[in-house]
Amino acid sequence: MAGNIFGKMAADTLGLSDIGKIIEPKDFDKVDGDDYIMNEDGEKIYFVIKSKSDEYVFTNRGLLHVDGASAISKKRTVKRYDFYYERVNSVTLETAGTVDLDIEIKFSFGNQGFSIDVDKKQLEKLKDLYKALVEIGRIQGKNNARVEDGINGLKMANDAITRCSLEGNPADIIKDIANFNFDWMENLRTIHNNRDFGEVFEKYINN
Repeated sequence: MAGNIFGKMAADTLGLSDIGKIIEPKDFDKVDGDDYIMNEDGEKIYFVIKSKSDEYVFTNRGLLHVDGASAISKKRTVKRYDFYYERVNSVTLETAGTVDLDIEIKFSFGNQGFSIDVDKKQLEKLKDLYKALVEIGRIQGKNNARVEDGINGLKMANDAITRCSLEGNPADIIKDIANFNFDWMENLRTIHNNRDFGEVFEKYINN
């Protein structure tokens, strides 16, 4: 009993408890997450980290997390985080210490945080993922700023209209303004909200 406890403590200290491996592209079709990729919509896998209990599948559309309760359980929960709806932030990469056997990448999709341990021998490949996620977060940040500027501009225009004397049927005027506002916002979100970040992955991921 004591041996098992000390063994677990040693494994946790050395990072042996659930160290992930970066999967080679030729083996992408062998991971569980491949079954849930939306190939029909042009989704493509660019990076996979697989541990005993979890898979982290990064695609041009976002992250697919195949969440395992434990290494010995066959039960899995598939969770999807799309770039279109969630912004990538707080990306950090922690390299290994003297006795560590793992390195760690941390990031968030919206309010959901992730911390993934990876074999330290694969540091160079993990650096590629780090750079790709940082760049995606930067692009999303710029897009958000542009959308906010557009919203502020629309608000200023609407405020100016309310101070003007407009001729015509009030119901028609309100309808036209509402439709214009809707189209304006729809156009903003279409232009400044990327669904596909394949180009970023292709730039940074050296497979």
